[in-house]
Formats: sequence, structure tokens, C-alpha cells
Amino acid sequence: MFLNSLSGRFLILTTVFVMLAEVLIFVPSVARFREDYLLVRLEKAQIASLALLADDMLTMELEEELLKNAGVFNVVLRRDQSRQLVLSSPIPSPIENTFDLRQPSAYELIGDAMRRLSAPENAVIRVIGNPVRQAGLLIEITMQTAPLRAAMIDYGLRILILSAVISIFTAALLFLAVRGFLVKPIKRVVAAMTSYAQAPEDARRIIEPSAGLTELREAEAALAAMQTHLTGALKQKERLAQLGAAVAKISHDLRNILTVAQLFSDRLERSEDPSVKRSAPKLVSTITRAVNLCESTLAFGKAEEPPPQLDRIMLANVVADVVDAERMAVGDHDLSFAEDVPAAMVVRADPEQLYRVIGNLVRNARQAIIASGKPGEISVMASETDGEWEIRIADTGPGLPARAREYLFKPFQGGTRKGGFGLGLAISAELIRGHGGRLALVSSGLEGTVFMVCLPKAVVVLEDAAE
Repeated sequence: MFLNSLSGRFLILTTVFVMLAEVLIFVPSVARFREDYLLVRLEKAQIASLALLADDMLTMELEEELLKNAGVFNVVLRRDQSRQLVLSSPIPSPIENTFDLRQPSAYELIGDAMRRLSAPENAVIRVIGNPVRQAGLLIEITMQTAPLRAAMIDYGLRILILSAVISIFTAALLFLAVRGFLVKPIKRVVAAMTSYAQAPEDARRIIEPSAGLTELREAEAALAAMQTHLTGALKQKERLAQLGAAVAKISHDLRNILTVAQLFSDRLERSEDPSVKRSAPKLVSTITRAVNLCESTLAFGKAEEPPPQLDRIMLANVVADVVDAERMAVGDHDLSFAEDVPAAMVVRADPEQLYRVIGNLVRNARQAIIASGKPGEISVMASETDGEWEIRIADTGPGLPARAREYLFKPFQGGTRKGGFGLGLAISAELIRGHGGRLALVSSGLEGTVFMVCLPKAVVVLEDAAE
């Protein structure tokens, strides 16, 4: 389990990476050690040769002691263009190779060092270098490679052991740092998410950003914003469910009341009064629509709208009914209506649902213009193309606010006026989608607002209809 944790894997990776870095350092370090080793032998050989030059009466035993102390067989010193064998002793084998340390390149030093480490046999080599303090032109020595290779291996092992210690120590420090700066804050976020999941409606369980790292604090802030939005959405959903239940009960009782009113309106149709005769059909039609609305509301309380009962209807009649009803609600305000619907245009739609959609759009426009206190005009226009019927509802009102445009077809969020709940547009869009069409906002600004209802002429599947 530890190896599968972030801390465990970070510890292993840190150890591996530090060891890899130390190995990359090991190669040039060993090459440098070899160069220093040979330079020290040249310096000791030079010192021994200078001692002999100072007193050429040294005994053979002392010369051997000087060569042994320098770790070489022969010492050749070139001074004043003359090459002189200063110290010498028997060489056990022929010279295998010659190395010039006067101006070596880094690649040469590394290559020679690696070849020496990989060659276990003992050999005799010649080394050429510059004398110390310019005590001659050059100095040559012959020496065995076994002591050199043994010293290189010893140095390399010490480097590797030191690297391992540094790696473990560094990994341990990073492990503690990661646990303190990353793992603990991440566990805190996970714990906050788990706690919130147990009771998302409880606003006290929303995480409070407190991480010191900028990235983690941004993640906590984003999580807090998401939890806040989700908690609000859940509360809104709960309120919507409660409201739906309440509206269903009200609609049930209201339907019974309207049914009684419908019976009395039927008697009004038999009245001989001319004004009553003119108003009675519209009163009956209005009460009938109210009863149908109550029944639809009961269905909406079950989270579904009834499927549209498609029929061939005269669009001009539906628009005229809507405009006549809205004219009666204008009062003394300077508001005019315009209808530009071909008298012979026939569309395929549910007459009640289409009336609700156009009525919602015209009513919203009327309320917006009256609220502005300025005169205005509402126009309903219709046209058709090869593939669909288009109904445009335009007004000269003040336009929709920014929030209403952002959440236009979302219930309880896209209200277009003060005190509105945004249900009208949400229901209208759902009804038009049920026809396989679409309801869209064409434009909205200081010059007014234009909505467009598109009804397809061809029968389409609901899932293929445009949102």
C-alpha cells in the first residue's frame, strides 16, 4: 500500500533520480581522480629526480627508495632540449601505452579512465607531463596500472556509497516535504469531499480554502464554488418539488372551480343581450383554456408535459385570440399590437400548446413595455420556408437584462421581469421541443426584443430536434 501512495512513489523516484544523477557525476569524477593520481606521480618523480641532480653520488639503495616512494620505474627529464634518464630500474614488461597529460581533452580523460577500469590485467604505461614550476620542458615516467586501477575502484566505491547516502537523505527530506505540503492538503480535500457527499444539502460541509500552495488553494476554491452551486441547485430542486406538489393541489381545486364557472358560461351563450352574445364565446374559450392549463399543470407536477396533439390549424386564429386577450389587459397604456400572419397559413401543431407559447411571449413583451412606462408596439409575424414555419414575436421594449439572457430557458433563473420566476419561457421551450421545433432569442437590446418559434414541416424524432 505504501508503494501505491503518492509519498511512497515520490520517495522511490527521488532515490532513483538522485542515484542516476550521481552516476552521471561518477564518470567524470573518476576520470578526474585518474588525472590527479598520474599528476601526483609525475610530481613525486620530479622531486626524486631533483634530489638526484642535486647530489649525483646517491647510492643505488637510495635511488630505489626514491623510485619506490614515487611509485614509478623510470624518470626521464628533458631540460635544455636534452633528454636525460635521471632515475631507472628494471621494467617487468614492455610498455603497453603512452599517455600525454600536457593538454588532454575531457573526452580523452574519460575514455582512458573507463578503459582502465574495464581492464583488470596489470600493465606498464608511460606518462608524459609538464614539470612543476617549469623545472624543465617535460617529464616522463613509467609505472604499473594495478595500483592506479585499485585506487580508482576505491575512489569509485566511496563516491557510490556517498551518493547512496545523499540519495536516501535527500529522498527522506523530500518525502517529509511532500507529505507536509501535498499529501496532507490533498487528504484534507478528499475528507472534505467525502463529508460533503454524505450531506450535500448541509452548507456547513462546504470546504473553506486554506491551503498554502497557490495551486491547491485554487483547487479548493474551485471545489468550494462547485459545492456551493450544487447545494443551491439541490435546495432549488427541493423547493421546485415542493412547489410542484403545491401547484398540483391548487390546480386540482382550481380545475373544479373553473368547471363550475364553465357551466355558468354555457348559460351566458343563450342570453339575448348583444354585448353578452359577443363576449360569451371568448369567455367560454378562456375558461376552457384555463381548465386545460390546470390539467397540464397537474401533468407538469409529475415532471412531464403531455405530448402534443398535432393537428392542422389556422395560425391566424391562434394569434388573433392571443392578441385579443392581451389587448384587454393593456388598460390605458399606449401600447399597440400588429399582426402579420397570412390568413391562409396552416401549421401542424397542438392548438392549446401553441396558444400557450405565443401567449407567454406576447405577455412577457406587454409586461416589459408597461413596466418601462414608455409607449411601444408588439408585432407577431409569420412566414414559412421549405422546411419549417417561422413565427416572430417582436417588441420595442427595453430588452432583456444580462442575467435573463444567460439563463433564458431555465426555470427560476431566467426571469425577465422583477417578481418573475422564468417558468413561462422554460415551459414554452419545452412545449416547442415537443413539436420537434425550437424557440430561440433572435436579438435583444435597447431597440427591443425578438423571439422566433420554428415548427418543422417534416415529422422528426424528439431527440433529433434542436435544443
